[in-house]
Amino acid sequence: MIIISIGSNLPGIWGNSPYEMCQKAFYRLNKRLDNTSMIISPLYQTTPIPLSSQPLYINGVILFNNLISCMNLLSILNDLENEAGRRRQKINEARPLDLDIIAYHDHIIHEPPKLIVPHPRAHLRGFVLYPLRDVLPNWVHPENKKSIDTLIKELPDGQGIERYN
Repeated sequence: MIIISIGSNLPGIWGNSPYEMCQKAFYRLNKRLDNTSMIISPLYQTTPIPLSSQPLYINGVILFNNLISCMNLLSILNDLENEAGRRRQKINEARPLDLDIIAYHDHIIHEPPKLIVPHPRAHLRGFVLYPLRDVLPNWVHPENKKSIDTLIKELPDGQGIERYN
């Protein structure tokens, strides 16, 4: 199973809200992967990490199986972010689209700075873990071998998250 996180806290080329940006990203990713069957989590509204005056985020996860290489997938995700108007200027800045590989099957890949899988901070992010638990409640982190429920219990404080309607 491949797990991708999706997030947005700015409108952009594809929509007038972060929600619309995420919806269009689902569609475009599916097209780029030749209409692969996907499971899309419910979306959550979350506070920025680290806490700042940025707008709130819309976040979720996407699950699918595909034979695409991890590097090719990373390239597609970066292309989609660029098409959506993301410009990387400083770390943790507001963005119209953020797509990250959270897990690539059960593989552990360490090719910094480009590719580290599982995502090195996924286990610390409620905006990844809560939507992931909604669609894959028995997931176990491939590296630290902790269940998703354990990871959620161990989350750092101060992460505002609620289901987005």
